[in-house]
This record gives sequence, C-alpha cells and structure tokens, in this order.
Amino acid sequence: MQERHDAPLAPLTTFRLGGPAARLITATTDAEVIAAVREADDTGTPLLLIGGGSNLVIGDKGFPGTALVVATKGFTLDGTRLELAAGEVWTDAVARTVDAGLAGIECLAGIPGSAGATPIQNVGAYGQEVSSTITEVVAYDRTTHQTVTLPNADCAFSYRHSRFKADPDRYVVLRVRYDLEDANGLSGPIKYAETARALGVEPGDRVPLSAARETVVKLRAGKGMVLDPEDHDTWSAGSFFTNPILTHTDFEAFRARVKEHLGQDAEPPAYPAGEGHTKTSAAWLIDKAGFTKGYGTGPARISTKHTLALTNRGEATTEDLLALAREVVAGVHETFGVTLVNEPVTVGVSL
Repeated sequence: MQERHDAPLAPLTTFRLGGPAARLITATTDAEVIAAVREADDTGTPLLLIGGGSNLVIGDKGFPGTALVVATKGFTLDGTRLELAAGEVWTDAVARTVDAGLAGIECLAGIPGSAGATPIQNVGAYGQEVSSTITEVVAYDRTTHQTVTLPNADCAFSYRHSRFKADPDRYVVLRVRYDLEDANGLSGPIKYAETARALGVEPGDRVPLSAARETVVKLRAGKGMVLDPEDHDTWSAGSFFTNPILTHTDFEAFRARVKEHLGQDAEPPAYPAGEGHTKTSAAWLIDKAGFTKGYGTGPARISTKHTLALTNRGEATTEDLLALAREVVAGVHETFGVTLVNEPVTVGVSL
C-alpha cells in the first residue's frame, strides 16, 4: 500500500475540485482494501473511498480522515461470465468484452470511473443498466466484518440506486460479477431511440457489437461525456442531476405548469417508470427553465455541449460549482415545481 499525508484529492476526481485528505492510501489488492477499511473503522477515522473519481464532489476544505483509492486489478472471463475487480477501469473493461464478442454492456461504453462503482449507482445509459447483467457483488461488510457475496436480488437495484448507495457506510465493493450474452457478435437489442437513429436501425434491432460501442462513444463525446483533459466540458461528473420520477398526480401538476409557462401545446417528456410513476427529463427541465448550454459567467458553468453537465472551466472551486447547482435547482423548482436531485456523491458539502 502507498500512503501520503495532506495529499491533494482534486487530481483524483474528474471535476478536478476539492481540498486535500489528511491521509491518502492506495490499495492494489482486496486484502489491502480490507485492511485499510478495518484500520479506519477500528480507530474511528473517517473514511472516503475513491475509485475513478467520476462521481465525487469534494468540499474545498478537503477530507479530514483517510481517503482510500481502490486500485485493484482483475479481469476474468469464463464463457459469458465476467468478473471485475473494483479498481478496473470501466471503459477498458467494456472494450474488452466487445472484443470478446459478448453483449450486455456495450452501450455503457465511454462512461468514466471504475467497475466497483457500477453496482452502487446502478450505472446506466443508452438503454442499458448494469443491474440487468450483474449476477453477484462481492463486498466487505463493515458491520459484520466479513466478506459477503450478494446476489442480484439482494442488491435492491432501481434507477441510479442500490442497496450500496442506500447504506453507503456499510459495504465496500471488492468484485463485481456479470453474465453477458453471446449473440454471435451482435449487440443486445438497441433500446434507446437516439442510438437507433444514429445506427440507422429500428429500436429492438441488433447491430455488430463494435458498431454499437463506437456509436455510443461518439454520441457521448458529442455531449462532452467522454474524458478529454483539453476539453473543459469534460471536467465534470457527467450528468449532475438524475431524471425525476414523479407520481402520476405530481406529473399532471407538473404538466399543467409546463403548459402555463410554455403554452398549451407544450408537452414534457414522459416515460413509464413503474406502476403509478412517470419519469421525465432533467436536461429538458433545465433547458426550459432558462439554463441553456454554456450558461454562467463564472469559473463553473453548464457544459456547452449538454445541459445536464456542470463543469469546471479551469479555475473553479467546489463552492463555485455548488452555487451554480443551487441556482439551477431553484430555477427549475420555481418554474416547474420539480426538485432536481444531484447524482454525484458530495463529500463535506451539500446542495
């Protein structure tokens, strides 16, 4: 294990924001991860887990305890069954499964971060979610002090949520197991309309795996969602807000507000979200509330490529970012009566 003191955390996040950690440990094996977690728990030291840093907003004052970088490696493929160590780079893992001719996560290409984060957020994009392929999650249980294996049914997956996110101080993800599909070199059925249009196919069709992956990466890059150190639109956490899921009653009230502000012919995006619920688009809400691409005059602004991404233009502080986020949340609520919820994990700060 590597250990540093008063170590900068900003370079470990895609926002490039946040103050230092009192202590920074880098663990490269499961045993090292468990040892570091146990030591922190035994001594009552605050613990911050860091994977790819693509979903973290760290306060300007930093973190007063131990920050643990999970840098474990391990990619094992047995037929259609895949096991990834938590520290594996997700984009690389997706590329390797596509090269192996296996479908199931090809539309999750280009998403920054580590494999261990995928079950926590139930990572999803372009019609796929990891919950549809994850079979088991191996984790260290900080309550029982044991390594446990949780089957999919025990992970409580839902939209951008899981058992691990609901109880963030209990589990430390060590390994994730997936069951992919051998469709003779073809992708899973294309479910997302934008992807289907880009590929020139109908929703439900299958395409060559490489075509699906390359198309998704191109779509993400066009929205500033593929990391590029030279492009400040990618100095972000990707989508900063989750798409609101409303009861039918709340959705009808929201729909009435839309017509009031945008005209009687205006209709908000609406997608089925389980019995009695409808999902709408956070990006649409932000744009229609007046926060268009590139909005802002300070060092933190909305991306010039996508309204869902809040970005660091190079000199921002975390407080600059949060001020912008709060402005967007307040504006959307005032206009449409819907409260946006941040997707990234906040450390030492809150909206």
